[in-house]
Amino acid sequence: MLRRTFSLIRKEFIHVARDPRTLAIMIVMPILMLILLGYAATTDVESLRTAVYDADRTPQSRDLIAAYQASNYFDIVQYVEREDDLRYLIDHNDVRSALIIPAGYGRDMAAHQRPDVAFLVDGSDPSVARTVFAASQQVGQAVSMRMLENQLELVGPLPGVEVRPRVWYNPNMESSHFMIPGTIVLIMFLFTTLFTSTSIVRERELGTIEQLIVTPIRPLELVVAKVIPYILVSFFVIIEVLTLGVLVFGVPINGSIPLLLGLCSLFLITALGIGIFISSVAKTQVEAFLMTFATIMPTVFLSGFVFPLEAMPRWLQFISYIIPAKYGLTIVRSILLKGVGLEVLREQVIAILIFTAIIVTLASTRFKKKLG
Repeated sequence: MLRRTFSLIRKEFIHVARDPRTLAIMIVMPILMLILLGYAATTDVESLRTAVYDADRTPQSRDLIAAYQASNYFDIVQYVEREDDLRYLIDHNDVRSALIIPAGYGRDMAAHQRPDVAFLVDGSDPSVARTVFAASQQVGQAVSMRMLENQLELVGPLPGVEVRPRVWYNPNMESSHFMIPGTIVLIMFLFTTLFTSTSIVRERELGTIEQLIVTPIRPLELVVAKVIPYILVSFFVIIEVLTLGVLVFGVPINGSIPLLLGLCSLFLITALGIGIFISSVAKTQVEAFLMTFATIMPTVFLSGFVFPLEAMPRWLQFISYIIPAKYGLTIVRSILLKGVGLEVLREQVIAILIFTAIIVTLASTRFKKKLG
């Protein structure tokens, strides 16, 4: 039995080696996905094009403009003479935000009054608008705080509470440190499932599986031989994207690398089981391809890869419990960023083990019936 299995594994390795295009896709595409998602899929907002209407034109108003320009969020690109010009600029996407300083701003500031300063934000993209809205308030509060400090120097300090927030595990709140671990899990799931399902269906389309059925080879041996090469290639891809994430994006590895690779291997088996199940249902490679991408949609949206699960309705949060990638994401992010051990990830590991047992059992049963 072992000799037959090793012979089949050798045959599969030869087949993969003789298909340089597929091998190149498996190695190069994860790198491209990681780079694109690492740089493009970010929630950070920097240098947002901003226009200014300064109706006051005093040293105080110029100080306020300088405070906005000094922040990393805003880039003052244009000054207008009329407030109505701001709508034109925003409508034509020349700017995404606008600062309106009313006449009398400097006078009110000198009189220790609170002038009304308007800040317009293009809300067509809510995620950007929320960040810009908070940043505009933050700059205004910083200016007010400087004024208050100047007054306190004259009257003496007043009692109060000072809250000093601290951010653990991602002090600079880098989006890449959130996205890259999720991208690693997404790449593992996508490529392992896709290439496993299409490779088996391709064998059926070419008629080679039927030739193997008439031999003494058992279905289990055939499945093992088909998936082991892709396990090894996927394992190489894990190391590849992890190394790239550390070197290019500065993602820290605060936990155990052997633990990370071991649990990633367990998640790979789950993805392989899904790929085998798809191959037992699909009749053509096109069907296998489409069915694989049908599983990607819930994986992306309901795993916490991009959108926080806490912000979703309760019924969607409940559905997310049957998404294996949700647990894979928690494991990878917790090990890389938090440096936790197996004792903390016990629930996630048990969940993946249950998924693996169920999916592999269903896939094997369905595959045997298909061969029969």
